[in-house]
Amino acid sequence: MTQPDETDRDSGTELSREVWSQISGLVLDNQRRRQVSEALGISFGRARALRRLAKRPMSMGEFAAVMEIDPPNATVVVDDLEKLKLVQRKPHPTDRRAKLVEPTRKGREMARRADEILGTPPPELSALSKKDLETLRRILGEVDPRK
Repeated sequence: MTQPDETDRDSGTELSREVWSQISGLVLDNQRRRQVSEALGISFGRARALRRLAKRPMSMGEFAAVMEIDPPNATVVVDDLEKLKLVQRKPHPTDRRAKLVEPTRKGREMARRADEILGTPPPELSALSKKDLETLRRILGEVDPRK
């Protein structure tokens, strides 16, 4: 990450707040959550859970931790997805007391569809030039906390 000098810093964080608002608006105002819910016929929260489970089977405890929800709530979510035949519980291969939750074929397909919708950039972003997109990618890479 490039460190700005004192004359380059955002005084009072006004500019950074404005940029953050623009980024948030671009992401949150593009109706992707609604599109996912409508396409899949389930709430966005259930779709989010299904997408997480499609990455790898998880125990209920792992699932609750990944979703950042309480274990009883995780049970409700998995029960709902199981009733829709989107996930199934199977015996854990190394822990006889635990069950693994994994998506069914239908669940994997729905998770893939959700990923496709969420991964489609808004037209305003797609309209940028290659140079602008490369610059934006570089800048966002510098502030990405996952690095």
